[in-house]
Amino acid sequence: MVRNHYSSLHEAITDIFGSSRTIVSRQSVSGGDINESYVINLDDGTTLFLKTNSINSFFDAEAEGLNAIRKTNTVRVPTVLGLGVDSGMSFLLMEFISSSGQRIKGYWETFAEELSAMHNTDVGSTYGFPHDNWIGTRKQKNTFFDSWIDFFRDCRLKPQFDAATNYFSVDEMRKMDWLLEHLDLYLFEPVKPSLVHGDLWSGNMITGSDGKGWLIDPAVYYGCSEVDIAMTELFGGFSYHFYDVYKQTMEPGYEDRRELYNLYHLLNHLNIFGSGYLQPVVRIIERYGHLNK
Repeated sequence: MVRNHYSSLHEAITDIFGSSRTIVSRQSVSGGDINESYVINLDDGTTLFLKTNSINSFFDAEAEGLNAIRKTNTVRVPTVLGLGVDSGMSFLLMEFISSSGQRIKGYWETFAEELSAMHNTDVGSTYGFPHDNWIGTRKQKNTFFDSWIDFFRDCRLKPQFDAATNYFSVDEMRKMDWLLEHLDLYLFEPVKPSLVHGDLWSGNMITGSDGKGWLIDPAVYYGCSEVDIAMTELFGGFSYHFYDVYKQTMEPGYEDRRELYNLYHLLNHLNIFGSGYLQPVVRIIERYGHLNK
């Protein structure tokens, strides 16, 4: 549980661990394209994980997302210790999770069961989230909607497409407009919303000291659980043991919806990283955006 917002990392350390505690080492580690990440050690042997970012209040949303997942008592997440701003940089201080843990027997099957339990936790009847958050370096709009299809159109696909219009031909833009107006031909309204991780690829899953799969770096909201499964298949995929278990509970036709859900992430990558992601985006628009269907 986050105790406070701090005005410096030193203030956070002394408030949480005592005024006599000091940082004796700070080692940079690889942590993706968005944040700077460090393992820090205190003089009493405590090891912590620190993330920094130049975007103001960037980590408030991440802390909120981690705590939302934690409250489901399903998949484990690192404990958030504190957050704040130090010398103009936002920071997030968390417990350190060693990734060298031995995986339990049935690792992927257990993760599938726990993720399914998270997706089945009661989160109410509307799609969205109490606050906007981030998907990479871009704001993620989470306005509440009664309809999943309306939410996915207005808060996911449309903002990304509007930001990327300079990449597309007139014909491609017409097809995308048609797709936005006819999402109901492809998607369905779930029985109820699910708490979803929102950015579930292999880089946002680690093995904890208990030997189970843990989640990190969420972009949570209340949506359709299929978006998480689709995202796992976008960049490499998980073990087939995971899909063998999880997909037993999915609605028929998921494979026909998968690319449409991943269009959101590919558009986001197009807007962040540039034209290297244009071809897969156009391919999906051509597949779904039939003007005379």
